[in-house]
Amino acid sequence: MKFFRTALLLLIMPLFAFTGAHKFYISVTNVDYSEKNQSVQIITRIFIDDMNAVLKERYGISSKLGTDNESADDRAYFEKYIRTKFLVEVNGETVKYNFIGKKYDTDMVICYLEVTDVPLKNLKQIGIQNEVLTDIYDDQQNVVHFKINGKKKSHVLIKSHTKGMLNL
Repeated sequence: MKFFRTALLLLIMPLFAFTGAHKFYISVTNVDYSEKNQSVQIITRIFIDDMNAVLKERYGISSKLGTDNESADDRAYFEKYIRTKFLVEVNGETVKYNFIGKKYDTDMVICYLEVTDVPLKNLKQIGIQNEVLTDIYDDQQNVVHFKINGKKKSHVLIKSHTKGMLNL
């Protein structure tokens, strides 16, 4: 009987190795239009630990985003990385956006971006190119939800397809 239990345990134990939680690599971005401000407003959510990992890999810094030890350098490299990997197009032209700020919510960093001076009557197309974290995670998915002037569209952007757009 003891042999049977030991054999059963040895057969079952390896199966538990594959039941652990799989880490998902995902970010979510919402793109809306504010008629009041005549601006495209963007909120993007990214896992903090993934951002710290990419900043270490890309810039060689051990950033501490989301902790009491977060430094001005951590914030500067974070914004530099976002500006490099996250682009906004209006009517087919890449435009500059304002990095309004960021806040932390549990294990996520939430970024607020805005493209100003975009009259709705002139807005024909909005595009997002999001390569955030695709340089270190091949299975990174960057979900983008557009909601502008009653039109909605969502895209799942991956390493081989990093751009989504909404035609108005």
